[in-house]
Amino acid sequence: VQLQASGGGLVQAGESLRLSCAASGSIFSSSVMAWYRQAPGKQRELVATMSSGGSTNYADSVNGRFTISRDNAKNTVYLQMNSLKPEDTAVYYCNLKFFRSRSYDYWGQGTQVTVSS
Repeated sequence: VQLQASGGGLVQAGESLRLSCAASGSIFSSSVMAWYRQAPGKQRELVATMSSGGSTNYADSVNGRFTISRDNAKNTVYLQMNSLKPEDTAVYYCNLKFFRSRSYDYWGQGTQVTVSS
């Protein structure tokens, strides 16, 4: 499985961005998809998850501003980010988790999001 993230960039506070992550292979629709982020000098943190059934969870810091979604026909997960803040500045990574006998964990290469004040 390979994950290719895109959509990052430089925006001003209050603006929006949409990240995309396309997955190869045939397990996407059965997988849990997630977005993580890592700011300079900080640990990687979970931003949002979406189960294969469509259930979602968000970090408190982004709840109400970010929306995770998926298109199983396109093997793609999205992160719509609205009302961006400077503290959202980070490298954003997509993650795929698949369970069959054991856990499989795959990461994309990361896409930089920079929010200026």
